Amino acid sequence: MQILTIDIGTGTQDILLFRPGLGLENGFKLVMPSPTMIIREQLLAAAARGEDVLLSGVTMGGGPSQWAAEAHRRSGRRLFATPDAARSFNDDLEWVRRELGITVVSEDEAARLERLTRLTLRDVDLGALRTTFQAFGIDLQPQAVAVAVFDHGAAPADVSDRQFRFDYLEARIRTENRLTAFAYLAEAIPPILTRMQAVAQSCRELDCPLVVMDTAPAAVLGATFDPQVAPRSRSLIANIGNFHTLAFRLGPTGIEGLFEHHTGLIDRPRLETLLQGLADGTLSHASVFDDHGHGALVLHPERLPLEDGVIITGPRRSMLAGSRLRPHYAVPFGDMMIAGCIGLLAAVADHLPGLHGPIRAALAGAGADTPPWEVEG
Repeated sequence: MQILTIDIGTGTQDILLFRPGLGLENGFKLVMPSPTMIIREQLLAAAARGEDVLLSGVTMGGGPSQWAAEAHRRSGRRLFATPDAARSFNDDLEWVRRELGITVVSEDEAARLERLTRLTLRDVDLGALRTTFQAFGIDLQPQAVAVAVFDHGAAPADVSDRQFRFDYLEARIRTENRLTAFAYLAEAIPPILTRMQAVAQSCRELDCPLVVMDTAPAAVLGATFDPQVAPRSRSLIANIGNFHTLAFRLGPTGIEGLFEHHTGLIDRPRLETLLQGLADGTLSHASVFDDHGHGALVLHPERLPLEDGVIITGPRRSMLAGSRLRPHYAVPFGDMMIAGCIGLLAAVADHLPGLHGPIRAALAGAGADTPPWEVEG
């Protein structure tokens, strides 16, 4: 039995193959370039060769790939994209045409284009993963697949992307106050979450269930399995990502509050102020949104003491090095890089009852002493 978990960030995609009966420390892991970084390199190489490019496929993460698209256009070469691919850069296709200089073409028009390089956009490439695992003698035949991506959601033209994203986060918490509420079976993904929908489209070949989750809640949930964090009844956990920083305040009743900001717009003092405000219950939505962040929500104004420090995960966690908040760097099952994968496993256990038992046993540490050669699959 196998469960494949894939946590897709801006810089890397972190992959854990879970096999029941085996301690998670012995799970097979990969930390590889993110899909958007792969497309970035392919675009830069095409520009260096003087080639026109067509982007097709589905909506995926932007950032590095968008910057490379801009560089490609500055090189003087033509860049085409089908509508779904173009939405990787912005839901407003007119903005993509005007600001990036990309020619948006229909699927039929794209099929007729000649003498150019064709790049397929997708966050999940199951074929590449099967080939990679096969090279190490592993036949990838999962009983479930779980994927984490960051999804802004498709905001209406007259609504702020930042506000739209935070309204979704708040509505989800008020409806179902638990971190695994940010995970969905493929058939239940809300229509507004277009990047998650695209992940499901990319995984249509699967003959097993697919769970898709937001990256930050997955990482924060994974951090709760750190041995120093698990015993705490209340905690403040921040995922400091390359693009976004999201902190959750957790307690016995679930999520007590959160904020989300852009990592590139804050420094250590500002982040300390945000975290302290969330702990004190004084942080306001306006103070974050007006600072070009997404927003804040405090459901329990009762103060959370920080004598034991804040819990930190994410690729930019060094931002709080030496902080007065005494950060603890979460390492669930000995590896910070798989925090999101551990959170995905917990979400699979919640959403697929048939897999709950073996996953929860592994998360509780059962099987940690089983030699890997005694585990099948």
